[in-house]
This record gives sequence, structure tokens and C-alpha cells, in this order.
Amino acid sequence: MAAPRWSVLGFWIRGNSQGLGSVLILISKPFCSAAAASEPLNAQRLAEKLKAQKQEQVTKKEPVSTNPVQRRVQELVRYTQQLQRVHPNVLAKALTRGILHQDKNLVVINKPYGLPVHGGPGVQLCISDVLPILAKMLHGHKAEPLHLCHRLDKETTGVMVLAWDKDMAHQVQELFRTRQVVKKYWAITVRVPTPSAGVVDIPIMEKEAQGQQQHHKMTLSPSYRMEDGKMVKMRSSRNAQVAVTQYQVLSSTLSSALMELHPITGVKHQLRVHLSFGLDCPVLGDHKYSDWNRLAPQKLSVGILKKLGLEQSKARYIPLHLHARQLILPALGSRKEELNLVCKLPHFFVRSLRRLGLEMPNQDQSKNNEAR
Repeated sequence: MAAPRWSVLGFWIRGNSQGLGSVLILISKPFCSAAAASEPLNAQRLAEKLKAQKQEQVTKKEPVSTNPVQRRVQELVRYTQQLQRVHPNVLAKALTRGILHQDKNLVVINKPYGLPVHGGPGVQLCISDVLPILAKMLHGHKAEPLHLCHRLDKETTGVMVLAWDKDMAHQVQELFRTRQVVKKYWAITVRVPTPSAGVVDIPIMEKEAQGQQQHHKMTLSPSYRMEDGKMVKMRSSRNAQVAVTQYQVLSSTLSSALMELHPITGVKHQLRVHLSFGLDCPVLGDHKYSDWNRLAPQKLSVGILKKLGLEQSKARYIPLHLHARQLILPALGSRKEELNLVCKLPHFFVRSLRRLGLEMPNQDQSKNNEAR
């Protein structure tokens, strides 16, 4: 006698009546649960669910380590949380909280640490991705996307200018290109430059670094070199770009310094290269340019590590201490006066200043205290 067959949710099942019960249970259960899971949530239930998840995240506390080094690592990770992994709406909302200036032509934001401006390989989220959302948050749902006027490196924090329309963005870009915008950066450096103020005027070019890992870096392409005690002119590379940086030490100890940097030109990684290879004072947390041949965590002295509360094995957690502190835009469009934009230091930068015993100028100290 042919075995009976039954159809359960579109599947044909063959078997005898003795095993039918178990077969039905095994097959129908997952489909029932799947149907229940696919049942749409209404607006109220969804809102309650999201609220509960948010509350759980707020109340969930990270266990505090008893190891002081581990506590310091947790502090650095907390202060430098990258916003790449959040929802675009969350990132846009965070950017609105850091707006430094807004008018009918421009929006100026405080760029967070670890957030790329443009997309690329491995980039999950960047500032350019959220410009349409940011515009809608500021000007309503019919607002056109904002436009980038310049760029900052992923690890650099500070003043960043956006424009409401393409024409204004192009005008601001032209001001940057023709060097009419005054740019001032603050950096914490490892070691102190001699002299304490001056100008670095050395061309920069991109070159392949010969090491265990094959990689490219920007490096100096000097016009002269010393040979047998004499200065000899070198053949200039066609790929070298003119790069000029004015610098001044604002505060220093025996092993570190707070410096103000004024880039006259705008070559890729100019400040980091001039400081590291030109002045032998790399930026604290610059794991790329502290050593030419290696791609490895920055090697720090025992004294600096002790002040920072870290061990060398944890130096990779130190963020780049380079901050776009100030931009001065000349009069543009209907605005008849120059626009002076100043951005407070990020928390991790201020904490490092205190730990290293570096002092800010008095007026800047009061501004940062008010902003915190």
C-alpha cells in the first residue's frame, strides 16, 4: 500500500501514520515562528521597543578595570569612539550639536575624530554621506544637500566649512586654492623643536617606503643637502609640491610641546610630514609618520608613557593630536566682514595636555572650560 502524503505549508511529506505526529511538529514549528516574526510591528510597539533598547544602552555600564593602564585605554577608546558604525541619522544629529556657525550661505561644523570626509575602501560612513540628512535637519525636508568646501584627514578634528549651494562651495574652494583663508592648527608633539618658532619651507612628494609592509607615504623632497660639509643643490623631482608651514611653540616641557601651526600651502599630510621629518617632532599619536620605514604604533619615551598612564604595548590607542583650531574666511557674498571661526579642543586633547603638563594660553583655557 502506498504511503499516505500530506501537504504542510507548500511542502509534500511522505511517511507512515506512526511517524506523522513528530514530522508535523518538526516542520510546522519553524514556519509558525517565522510567520510570527514577520508579523509587522505597529508604530507604538516599534517606538516602545526602540526606547527600551536605547534605555538598555544608557544603563549598561562598562566594567571598570582595576588595572590603571587598562582604565586609561578604556578612557581613550571612550573619548575617540568612531562614528562610522552608527546610523546616518545619529551621525547627522551629532554634527548638529557641534555647529560653530550658520548663516544663509554656510554651515560650519566641528569635525569629530576618526570620521572620514569622503568614502573609500573600508569606509562604512563618512561626512559626505550624511550631508543630505544634515541639511533636512537644519532646513526641513525640502532642503537641498549641503556641499563640502574643503577636507580634513580622518584623524584630524576641528573646523570644517560646508555650503548651502554649489556656487558658494566653489567660491570658498577658490579662496582655499588661492591661499586667502587663514588656517591655524594646534598639535601636541613628541619632543620640542629648535628654534621654538620659524618656517619650514621644504617640498613634499609621495614615495614608496621600503619596509616589511609595502606602502606609500608623503615625504620631504629638499632642494639642498649637505655633502662633505658643503651645501649642494639637488635635482628637484617633478612630483614634488611646494610646501610651507609656519610654526610656534605655545607651551613645552622637556619631552613634549603644544604647537600652533599655520600651513601656507595645502599639500596632503603637510603638517605631519614637516613636523616629523622636518623638525624631528612627530605629532603625538601619528602612527604613520613617526617612522619612515615602519607602519607600527608610535615609539614613545618612558617619561611620556608614564605621564599618559600607558605602556608601549598600548600606544596604538593614542589618537592623533592634530586639531584644526581656527579658520579666518575673508568677506564673501553679502557678508562684508571676515568670518573668524574658532573650535574648542576635543576632550582627549585637553586630557593629554593636562597629563603632559602643557599649558594653554589663558584666553583659550577659559574658552575651553566654558565649552565643556
